[in-house]
Order: sequence, then structure tokens, then C-alpha cells
Amino acid sequence: MTSLGPIPMPIVLLMAGLAVAVVVARLFARQAATPRIAAAGTFLDMLFVGLFLGRLAFVVRWWPQYAADPWAVIRPGDGGYLLWVAIPAGLAFGAWRARRRPELRRPLAWGAGAGLASWAMLVGALALMQRTALQLPDAELQHLEGGTVRLPQFTGRPMVVNLWATWCPPCRREMPVLAEAQARRGDVAFVFVNQGEGAIEVRDYLRGGAMTLRNVVLDPTSQVSQATGARGLPTTLFFDARGRLVDVHMGELTRAGLAQKLRRFDAAAPESSSSSR
Repeated sequence: MTSLGPIPMPIVLLMAGLAVAVVVARLFARQAATPRIAAAGTFLDMLFVGLFLGRLAFVVRWWPQYAADPWAVIRPGDGGYLLWVAIPAGLAFGAWRARRRPELRRPLAWGAGAGLASWAMLVGALALMQRTALQLPDAELQHLEGGTVRLPQFTGRPMVVNLWATWCPPCRREMPVLAEAQARRGDVAFVFVNQGEGAIEVRDYLRGGAMTLRNVVLDPTSQVSQATGARGLPTTLFFDARGRLVDVHMGELTRAGLAQKLRRFDAAAPESSSSSR
């Protein structure tokens, strides 16, 4: 599952953790006879501060990639945050907020701890569920150059499966980024699975954008989206060499966001090779 309706799962899990933090903070405040505290507002502020500084640190970390497309800095949907910066920053802000009100420290500390623990467990459970339940779809797809192909044919090395359509603006924006990565990373198989369109539309789009892509396949009935639970485009799935899901990204990928996700494959060695890849 990559989303709950139109809402990406990372946002759902983040909101769930925030709700737990608010409830626990209010319970501890009530037990200590502390006057009503603005727990929701405090934790929202902590969240925003943490995300802002985590995003800033990520941009600095991957600045060479952002330098090629500076506007990508304001597209945080690429998943670009450094948690080891974001979490301490948010907690530090909460401590600063409670510095002059000792009675708030215990409720905020317990709330923050419960919220972080809940979020971490939910993230871990979702990752485990995806990796064990989601198998590489075995639907028969049409190769743009003719003939049929199945995704398991590309196993033997890490694989990036991009679900896209020509009518999707974020898909079009991220396509050059994926094309560059495909040309640069011969150790990773990139497969571009068009959802619901015909060969003429796809060929016209690729020719108009002057892009050279390998492994462009057509999925006229969107079987892959249905099999993977993708509820929006673009969605990009990352599989290891054995065809096991290791990551999912819903939304547009920037150069920095893609570089971070591909880093897990840096040490992966191809187990087999094929001229069709």
C-alpha cells in the first residue's frame, strides 16, 4: 500500500504519530493537574521546525544534484529529509518552548516519546508488510518496440519500476531525471511502465522530448498499478536483485531524491546480464 486514498502513506503515518503525541501529552498534563496546554499547536510547531531543518540539511547534503535544478529545492515531495537532523531539531525546539514552564516538560517529553515510538513502529510495520506482501507483478506487458515482456525478466540486478503517463505533469518533469540515471547506472535496470496509454501516444511524447529511454513498456489496463496498490502517478518502486521490494516513492522524484534512494544499490553487483536490459 502506497497511499490511503489520495493521501501518501508517509503523511498518514506522520499524522498518526502526531495524534498519539497530542493524546499522551494531554493525559500526563491532566494527571499532574497542569492547566490545559496547547499540545497540538506545540507538536505542530516542533514538526514544522524539524521538517524545515531536516529539509535544509538534505539540500546541503545533496547540493550538487540540486544545483542542476535549483527549483527542485522547493519540491519537498521527493522525500528529501535527513531524519538525524529533523528529529533532534524538533525535540530541541520543544525543550526551548517549555524552558520557562517546568510543569509542561513532563507532558511534552512523554508525548514526544510516544509519538516518535508510534511513528517508528508504524513505518517499520508498513515496510515489513510491503516487503513480504508485495511481489514483483508478473503481468504480461507490451514492449514499445514490439513483443511482450514480463517484469521478472529484469531480475538479477536491482530494478527501478516507474509507473507513469504522458498526461501527468509530475511524470513529465521527473522523466529526464530518470533518463539520466538510466544512462549513468548500468548496474540498475530501469523499467518505464506506461499506465493506460497506447504506443502512438507514448512514441510521440518521447520523440517530442528528445529522450532516449530503454525498457519502455505499455500496461494498457494498468495491471501493475492495481497489483502494487499505487493510487497515483508517478509512483516509483525499487526492487533488489531478487525482485523484493525495498522502497516505494509516490510523487515526483528530483535528482537528489533519486540519488539518495539509489545509494542503497551502490554495492549491489549484477547477478546476471541480458542484452534486453
